[in-house]
Amino acid sequence: MRILESGIGELIQPPDLDAFREWNRERKSRAMVDKLMTEEEAIERFVTDGCYLGTELYGTVRAPMSLVRELIRQGKKDLRLVGQGVLETDLLLGAGVVSEMDLTYIGLELYGTSQVFRRAAESGRLKRIVEWSNGALTWRFKAAAMGVPFLPVRVMLGSDTFKYSAAKVAECPFTGQKVCLVPALILDVTLIHVHRADRYGNAQIDGISGFAHEIARASKRLIISAEEIIDTEEIRRYPERTIIPYFLVDAVVHAPFGSHPGEMAYMYARDEEQLREWVEASKTEEGTQAYLDKYIYGVANHQEYLELIGEERLEALKAAMEGR
Repeated sequence: MRILESGIGELIQPPDLDAFREWNRERKSRAMVDKLMTEEEAIERFVTDGCYLGTELYGTVRAPMSLVRELIRQGKKDLRLVGQGVLETDLLLGAGVVSEMDLTYIGLELYGTSQVFRRAAESGRLKRIVEWSNGALTWRFKAAAMGVPFLPVRVMLGSDTFKYSAAKVAECPFTGQKVCLVPALILDVTLIHVHRADRYGNAQIDGISGFAHEIARASKRLIISAEEIIDTEEIRRYPERTIIPYFLVDAVVHAPFGSHPGEMAYMYARDEEQLREWVEASKTEEGTQAYLDKYIYGVANHQEYLELIGEERLEALKAAMEGR
């Protein structure tokens, strides 16, 4: 293929498909092994300093918040990050644990743009930022899941997003038209929050499935947190609902309200009061640190976090979802 143009961004995580295949052959067991553990155990065992980390889905929907708070609590550092979320990415940046990012959008939706991202970028704490569209990142996960080094797509063509990416424009050998080549993205660790799973890792999602299918198959290590842990026989009754099969998963964490202050389709609404508290706190370094001290460093685990939020408030979020 004839390369016509290249983005000026650098590849933070160059794909090595042969190494990924070897990893899956040697490290991913097909045995039905009990993988149930706590957030503390899962993060300590599978997340290392400097690893390339991903979180799944957009906005505050089905966000892996209990896992992200534990990651920050454990003091992991120099992470390379990809994500299309909101609060989990904001918290990671606010805690100063991220050094490089493949970036789509980081903001707080109706509350405006991210103040912590702005400070991290302008101060140089983020050493490298490479831009992509939401679609481009999903196609990068898809390429890795398919085991191919890149995919030809039509996103980003003619845009500044392409200019600041690490993609390339090529001439299609069949039509002569321009196509954008997006490289496969293989993650070291991915965090996904789901509605339910069994103890082996078979995971089901209600509502929008996002790009869980693709990113789960593009990851060396996969940590699943779930609102409910159910019996495998229940999983087998509805096999079409299992987006993520057990053999892709390394750890399963039982995390009721694990997306809080984000929402879970059909289970609970997002906590607008809590989000507004973060928006206000994140306007300054001092406010950001105070928020982290209260909701992350000041509690030992997810259960203590839920106790801090309070049962009455959590029940109100469930009722708000039921009323929709």
